Amino acid sequence: MDTAQAKAYKGVMLSEVPNFALSVGYTNASWTLKCDLNCQFVTKVLNHMEQNGYQSCTPVFDPTKMKVEELLDFDAGYVLRARHFLPKQGSEAPWKVYQNYIKDLRALKYSSVADTYLHYQ
Repeated sequence: MDTAQAKAYKGVMLSEVPNFALSVGYTNASWTLKCDLNCQFVTKVLNHMEQNGYQSCTPVFDPTKMKVEELLDFDAGYVLRARHFLPKQGSEAPWKVYQNYIKDLRALKYSSVADTYLHYQ
């Protein structure tokens, strides 16, 4: 898979990649704040899968519904050098990575894991 073609769903999962999660922390706050929320979200997805007998969960990005942007708006040298490898983000939720703990708290901890972008099988 070409990671540069993938889109980050809530900054936790990659489009078209089933049963895969990653943790990218904040560039403007403690890295572990976001990582903790990511883990809570993944746990919710796994529990939903188990409760409903699903074997896979795949985020599906629709490029006709929004623009694609760089994943990190951060000019550190290591980010700039890796930009061509990094996944992208969408211009709107749930594909937008906001770098904002309050928005992520709502999106990851308190929102449903059953939405139109997550395909369960």
